[in-house]
Amino acid sequence: MAFGYGDVFDAVADAVKPDDPAIVCDRDTITWDEFSSQSNALARALIGAGLEPGAKVAQYMRNSPEYAIVFAAAMKARMAPVNVNYRYGPDELSYLIDNSDSEAVFFDAAFADNIRLIRPRLPRVKLWASIGGRAEEAGFLNNLVEGDGSKLDIVRSPDDMFLLYTGGTTGLPKGVMWPGSTWWDVLGPGRAPALGLDPPSTLEALQAQIRRGEGRAPVYVAPPMMHGTGMFTAFGALSKGAPLVLTRSVHLDAVAALDAMTRLRCGGLAIVGDAFARPLLDALRADPARFDLTPMRTVTSSGMMWSREVKEGLLEFMPDVALYDSFGASEATGLGVSITTRANPPSEAKFDAPNTVVVRPGDFLPIAPGSGEIGLVAKWGNLPLGYYKDPEKTARTYVMINGVRHLLSGDHATVEANGKIKLLGRGSHCINSGGEKIYPEEVEEALKTHPRVEDALVFGRPDDRFGQSIAAVVGLEAGQAIAAGDLIDHVRERLAHYKAPRRIVFVPKVPRAPNGKPDYDAARGLFDARTTQ
Repeated sequence: MAFGYGDVFDAVADAVKPDDPAIVCDRDTITWDEFSSQSNALARALIGAGLEPGAKVAQYMRNSPEYAIVFAAAMKARMAPVNVNYRYGPDELSYLIDNSDSEAVFFDAAFADNIRLIRPRLPRVKLWASIGGRAEEAGFLNNLVEGDGSKLDIVRSPDDMFLLYTGGTTGLPKGVMWPGSTWWDVLGPGRAPALGLDPPSTLEALQAQIRRGEGRAPVYVAPPMMHGTGMFTAFGALSKGAPLVLTRSVHLDAVAALDAMTRLRCGGLAIVGDAFARPLLDALRADPARFDLTPMRTVTSSGMMWSREVKEGLLEFMPDVALYDSFGASEATGLGVSITTRANPPSEAKFDAPNTVVVRPGDFLPIAPGSGEIGLVAKWGNLPLGYYKDPEKTARTYVMINGVRHLLSGDHATVEANGKIKLLGRGSHCINSGGEKIYPEEVEEALKTHPRVEDALVFGRPDDRFGQSIAAVVGLEAGQAIAAGDLIDHVRERLAHYKAPRRIVFVPKVPRAPNGKPDYDAARGLFDARTTQ
């Protein structure tokens, strides 16, 4: 790759028709001419505010067309976009913006109160700009995108990067440095005109593909773009001229999402496991005549386990779809994938992983397939640079194995006799009960195989005898009921008895973040509140 990622947006804009849709958000459409001119004008505004190449641009925003415009503008100006988790409180926000050295902050007007609190702590910031409404002592995005919208005369670099901040499992947020050259390779499969075909490797080949109209079916992105699944899928779509479909709604409205997919004849969908897939499936079953998802070709999920029952249900409504259960992290993508089609039934938490090995923690030697030994997941190829301003954490996470740089993801797994990786879960969430290690994700998956269970989270609670005992909060399907003992027996039929929860609390809704990831702290709080009454 001999170009910067900002050049990709310019190349696509030159290949599409000016009035082709770039982004459809609810009932609003942003054409490619508008997307290109607004991001160019905003790039000039960033430069005019005194930001130089390499400067960081924080995006404290929910999903919207403006999210993509700000991101593209920063890349076009050779600056680094920085994602900000909009669920953070003032202390976390100020830490992230300060730690990232951000010099511009774009924020939704709904977050103006938090911005007012943190501004005095962040003297480095040169530009504050609100979106969706005016805010006190801040610029307004609508004004910043009204300037010169012509293409910038600027030489970009494949080293131009963005920062992908992750909360991780412990500690403060950390920014993963993703160069544009690595991202171009990572997004390659999504740029391909169809499943199984080679993606274009040059801008000229990409433009030729776009002009032929290949691979341009709209893609609906349900998760937040502030997280990797939403971000990578959204910009993967834009990077091949496919319309990006979004909603400004804070919570998933399954019916509205399916209506949009039907109306726009979407060919791609990004979700995060059952937290998104199950409501969509429920809506499809409740009113099947209303929706038409037969154009759908790919549904991609990452970030949490995706149950067999839900996958099988979706296949009833998407006969030609491939369901991609992607095993990845902010620190690397492509750790493994499980693909489900009508011809290839789903498997639970088992992944094909050509660039991934499972190694012993001490010596990094690969574990033997079929041995049952538990090791750490290590992935090579297309890796980011590491953590921003944290060389020690980078050295612990990205290690050399047999002379090749690998990511140690923190996930524990075994290798089946056939070479598939069976994911067990994160070591940081591992439960030690009586000396036995139990991985919550494995137990959660077993709970969710029960037809009455909608969702579940599993965690350890203090136990005088065993150190920790296994606890669970479980959400049931609407109108369903089951005795805790019967559900515990259900798990024992599938896993070793010591892995079954000893106590279960049923809740109306299992706590998860907007991106579908589990909120274990909230789950423990719900459990403790119910069991100490």
